[in-house]
Amino acid sequence: MKKFLLLIPFLGIQILYAQESTTISVDSTWVKKGTIAILGSQSSFNNWQAGGSNNLALNGSINYDINYKKGDWTWDNKFIGMYGINKLKGQEKQKTDDRLDINSVLGKKAKGDWFYSYFLNFKTQFDAGLNPDSLDQRISHFLSPAYLQTGPGMLWKKNDNLKVNISPATARIIMVHDHFTEFGESFGVAQGKTIRFEFGASINAYYKFHVMENFSVENILNLYSNYLEKPQNIDIDYQLNAVLKVNKYISTNFTFQTMYDENAYSGFQTRHTLGVGLNYIF
Repeated sequence: MKKFLLLIPFLGIQILYAQESTTISVDSTWVKKGTIAILGSQSSFNNWQAGGSNNLALNGSINYDINYKKGDWTWDNKFIGMYGINKLKGQEKQKTDDRLDINSVLGKKAKGDWFYSYFLNFKTQFDAGLNPDSLDQRISHFLSPAYLQTGPGMLWKKNDNLKVNISPATARIIMVHDHFTEFGESFGVAQGKTIRFEFGASINAYYKFHVMENFSVENILNLYSNYLEKPQNIDIDYQLNAVLKVNKYISTNFTFQTMYDENAYSGFQTRHTLGVGLNYIF
């Protein structure tokens, strides 16, 4: 493992993998495209009078789309996974990023750019989350919490890069392990329970565009209102992914995400990552 870490050069190297393939049979089309990115950074100090702590950081992500179209039917699927860790000398490693998001929308053409739709969205995380005030206390882990949303609606789809799904009858289930609710509420799930059921409306929007030939920006917005409790408090999840390809081998990636969910935290949660490094596309 130590020999592998020595292979991480300079302060930040990012490896991107992008793939796009299309298979056409009569009037059906599969379009698959995605990006895998790994960012590593390492800093070391020896008798450095200005001070500093040896550290190592690794971040990985996958953003993959599988879209299908045949006649009046369309089926869009997106998989997003992100995970990052940071290790300072003399301290335990800490998680810096953790996300698993699967979204699927099935549509049957209605008229023009409108489709009758049914969607499913699942969100959770890969690893345990620790209380920043007490690193010995776990406040979350894989499938705790886990969010499942599903329901019928209408999809407006101009193309694969511009679409909005509106579902006025969305069922939402929040799941946590019972040890998180043993002494009180957790992520909106009542004490002693493991599941919270909500019913409301959701809007999911996606917009990707090119600022210039080698600079693309992806926007993902999810809104949800619970009819059963405080419908005016809308849950917000917005993510921006920007990719600037300097040339065939070098690129810059920037990710920004902000969330508002009163059940998890009474305020906005934000995060961002920036990586510059190697780029390989095929």
